[in-house]
Amino acid sequence: MKITRQKHAKKHLGFFRNNFGVREPYQILLDGTFCQAALRGRIQLREQLPHYLMGETQLCTTRCVLKELETLGKDLYGAKLIAQKCQVRNCSHFKNAVNGSECLLSMVEEGNPHHYFVASQDQNLSMKVKKKPGVPLMFIIQNTIVLDKPSPKTIAFVKAVESGQLVSVHEKQSIKQLKEEHGLVKNPEQRRRKQRKKVSGPNPLSCLKKKKKTQDTKPSASEKKRRRKKRIRNRSTSNVISEKQNTEG
Repeated sequence: MKITRQKHAKKHLGFFRNNFGVREPYQILLDGTFCQAALRGRIQLREQLPHYLMGETQLCTTRCVLKELETLGKDLYGAKLIAQKCQVRNCSHFKNAVNGSECLLSMVEEGNPHHYFVASQDQNLSMKVKKKPGVPLMFIIQNTIVLDKPSPKTIAFVKAVESGQLVSVHEKQSIKQLKEEHGLVKNPEQRRRKQRKKVSGPNPLSCLKKKKKTQDTKPSASEKKRRRKKRIRNRSTSNVISEKQNTEG
């Protein structure tokens, strides 16, 4: 029975890997109901999930799930402790927290670009997740972890992609990466670097002609001394001439 379960999990993982780019480490988003079921079934998630999926896993949750478990009180205290040991992924509900199922659903919007698995016992959430292509769904039944088979919506999406009617998010990312590698699309980081390295024109103020410094009109000390000697010499000469004229007269 255990071998059959692992075979099914391997088959489903191969489907999601080939068609949606799901890869290790598998990021599994847990809600409070899944944590509570694991607690009741005495399931060691950190040990059993990697073994069941045959690969490295990361147990994740969100702030909204933790907030929800805190408000539910003592009955879910054990589930809260399990969730608190998970990595917290950023959601878009920074200011106003929403219920856990709504938050997890928002994490797999727009084609599930981060390749999250959703692990929940909430039937309502599970039905909504199945309507989104490319989202692996996990639950616990009879104290056993199960990876659900791809939903009809997911299979229909893959067939549409194969027939050329649609392009998956994984293919869009691959096409974009190939274009960047061949220089057909400029990498945003390179574009930012070029903008930083762009040579700007000369400063208009620096192009103005520099005003010539006006020479200092004040005479120096030596110049003053020379002028003073000249005045004394002229004064003595004029005195000599006037005295001479007086004697002759």
